Amino acid sequence: MAKRDYYEVLGVGKGADAGELKKAYRKKAMEFHPDRNADNPEAEAKFKEANEAYDALKDPEKKAAYDRFGHAAFEQGGGGRPGGFGGHGQGDFSSAFSDVFDDLFGDFMGGQQRGGGGRSRAQRGSDLRYNMRVSLEDAYKGSQKTINVPTSVSCKTCTGTGAANGAEPQTCPSCSGMGKVRAQQGFFTVERTCPACGGIGQTIKDPCKDCHGAGRVEKERSLSVNIPAGVETGTRIRLSGEGEAGLRGGPTGDLYIFIEVQPHPIFERDGMHLHCAVPVSMTTAALGGDIEVPTIDGGRSRVKIPAGSQTGRQMRLRAKGMPMLRGAGQGDMFIELGVETPVNLSTKQKELLREFDKLGEDNSPESSSFFKKVKSFWDGMTH
Repeated sequence: MAKRDYYEVLGVGKGADAGELKKAYRKKAMEFHPDRNADNPEAEAKFKEANEAYDALKDPEKKAAYDRFGHAAFEQGGGGRPGGFGGHGQGDFSSAFSDVFDDLFGDFMGGQQRGGGGRSRAQRGSDLRYNMRVSLEDAYKGSQKTINVPTSVSCKTCTGTGAANGAEPQTCPSCSGMGKVRAQQGFFTVERTCPACGGIGQTIKDPCKDCHGAGRVEKERSLSVNIPAGVETGTRIRLSGEGEAGLRGGPTGDLYIFIEVQPHPIFERDGMHLHCAVPVSMTTAALGGDIEVPTIDGGRSRVKIPAGSQTGRQMRLRAKGMPMLRGAGQGDMFIELGVETPVNLSTKQKELLREFDKLGEDNSPESSSFFKKVKSFWDGMTH
């Protein structure tokens, strides 16, 4: 059976450039890859056919021979050059497929960006995390904090190149600058980090003595961080470019500040609202009166306690809570009363309370109602 024209196999015209050829092959490889076509017995043959076509056309010398002599250029004794290109009939899977391997599977294999046909020597620095604890007062009004962050910074001696005396890094001979080496295992190509250059793609013959070729050194930096008003536990602040320096001149990572708001001895936070438990004396709760309560801004608010207030009664102070993070509006503050039973009574106080108890048959309606229900319950059990 005669072979199909390689341009026809890839679905491109004879004038297609390298980019168009690669794009067309990638499309065919994705369409006919055997792993994606387990139920299609013809897919593997079409996949190999596309692989063979791309292997011939991606190489300018082979492409020129094919354009002139057709398939005969790759047969023994073919006219492309003495001896032809020999052995091309089955297609070199490893050679052709490696050109689009990163495009197809790079995201899953942790592939890095490539430039100029090879792996970029510069790598972005890692992002850093810093956990910061702030008081509720600082979360209310916002603040400016200075932190010390141990990180990697660009080496000043070699200006981040990693090479001494201004020397340029050389392409790694083991991986040809790819940063990865591939090994054929049956039908598949397995990729791993190049052991010679550690995945950088380049080697340095004369490394910088201060950074040992890394292009960065360990150092503690002092940074000023703006804490906006309204932050909560879990709020994340991003400082762009304040993370770890890139490897061999690569871009710097970011620094992420994670906020934890400390518990407060007086206030309890619930989103934008604040709660404050306030104890009041038995007489104030019974007779009513005014009390002063603190507010998160350091001020005071006067609150009127109605006569006969019970434990658990709540009162709202509007707009006395926390501000909204990067927005308008402010929460409320809720006062919750706790009626305090007097202790350490004197003899006179005890006598007065006993006298009050004798006269106070109608002063405790909840107690009277409860015990009436209890008496009715017990009476029902005896019948």
